[in-house]
Amino acid sequence: MTTPEDTRPLLLVVATGMRTYREYLLRSIAAEYRVHLFLSTEPEWEKEYVAGWTVLPNTMDGPAMAAAATALAEREAIAGVLCWDEARIHAAAFVAQAVGARNGDPDVVWRLRDKGRTRAALDDAGVAQPRSIPVKTVDDAVAAAGVVGYPVILKPRGLGASLGVVKVADEEGLRANFAFTLAAEGPEPVVFDTDQPVLVEEFVSGEEISVDSVVRDGEVTPLFVGRKVVGYPPYAEEVGHFVDAHDPLLADPALLKALQRTHEALGFTDGVTHSEFMLTESGPEVIEVNGRLGGDLIPYLGLLATGIDPGLVAAAAATGRPVDLTPTRGRVAGIRFFYVAEEDTTIGSLGFAEEALPEGMDRVVVVAQPGAVVSPPPKGTVWGRIAFAIATGDSRAQVAERLAAAETAFDVKPA
Repeated sequence: MTTPEDTRPLLLVVATGMRTYREYLLRSIAAEYRVHLFLSTEPEWEKEYVAGWTVLPNTMDGPAMAAAATALAEREAIAGVLCWDEARIHAAAFVAQAVGARNGDPDVVWRLRDKGRTRAALDDAGVAQPRSIPVKTVDDAVAAAGVVGYPVILKPRGLGASLGVVKVADEEGLRANFAFTLAAEGPEPVVFDTDQPVLVEEFVSGEEISVDSVVRDGEVTPLFVGRKVVGYPPYAEEVGHFVDAHDPLLADPALLKALQRTHEALGFTDGVTHSEFMLTESGPEVIEVNGRLGGDLIPYLGLLATGIDPGLVAAAAATGRPVDLTPTRGRVAGIRFFYVAEEDTTIGSLGFAEEALPEGMDRVVVVAQPGAVVSPPPKGTVWGRIAFAIATGDSRAQVAERLAAAETAFDVKPA
C-alpha cells in the first residue's frame, strides 16, 4: 500500500505479461519503485506490487497511451517508462517520449521491431550479419535465394520467439515452406511492411547465443549470455537455454565490440536489450536485436546464476538511476521446455512426479491444462509448450543432467 510518505520514484510499466513468466520482474521492481500499470484489463495478481493502474482500451495504441501518461504526469512526476512485452515496446516508446523519459524514441524502437529495418541499418554501418533480402511473394523469395545461395532462412520481419522461422535447402523446400512463414503471427497483430513481409536470409552456422544487455548513454554492458538449445529442425524452436555466471563471452573482445557497434548502428542509447548472435568461424554475426528484456525466462536464469536482478537493472535504465551490476553468485542455470509427441493431442493429464525430481531444481511448472489440444512444432511452435523445468548447478553438464531427470519425471497422457 502506497502512503503519502512514500518517496520512491514512480515507474510506469506498460503491460505485464503472463504471471508465470514475468512476475519475478514486477516483484523485484516493486521493492524499490512505486509502480503504475497501463493495462487493457483490470489487474489481478499484479495488485500486490503496484501503487496504481490505468485501464486503457488498447495498450498497443502509442499516441493514446501517451495522452494518458501526460495526464498522469500532471498529477505526479513519472521517473521512467518500462515495457518488456515485444508487441508493445513501440507503443511504450510514445509514452516515454511524452513524459520525457530516457528511452522515448519510437523511431529507434521501430528500427528494432522491424527486422527488415534492423538489417538495413546494420548493413549501412557495416556490422557483420547474414545477408538478408525482403520479399513479398514466393517467386520473389526464389529469386532472392538465388542471390543469397542455399540453404536459406525464411523469417517474418516482425515476430519474435523464432515464430515462422525455417531453414530450407533448395527451391522445392522454399516453395513448400513459404506459406508457413508468411502466415506466422504472434498473439497480437502488429502491422509491418505488407509489401515485403518475409526476409530471405543467408544461413550462417555456429552456436547461437543471446545477450541481455543494459545500455546507458550509449554504453552497452552485457548482463547475461544465454546458450540456446534449438530443436525440431528445420524449424528454429528454442527448447532450452543455459546461463553461466562465468561465461567467457561476457568478456570476449569480439562480442563486446559487436554489441557496441550494433547498438550504435541502431541508435539505441538507453534501456535494456535482448540481442541474438551466431558465433561463426569468422566471428559473431547479428541475428536480431529486441528492445526489451529477453523472454523464455532467460533473465530469470541470469538472476539465479549471477544474482544480478534484471528487473532492477531495467528499471534503473528507464529512470537513469544507478544500479549495481556486481555478480553475487557464480552458478549455472538452465531451462527446458516440454511438448507433446503428436500433433493435435488432447491432454488428459500431465504433471511431474515430485519424488523423482533431482536436487538443484528451482521450479517445475505445468503450463497446459487437461482438455487442451496442443501440437509440437511446427504447428505448435512456442505455443505448443506444455511445461518447463528450471535447474541450477555448478556446471552446464550438471544442470543438463538435472533437466534430463526432470524430463523423465514429467508425464503427459492424452485424453
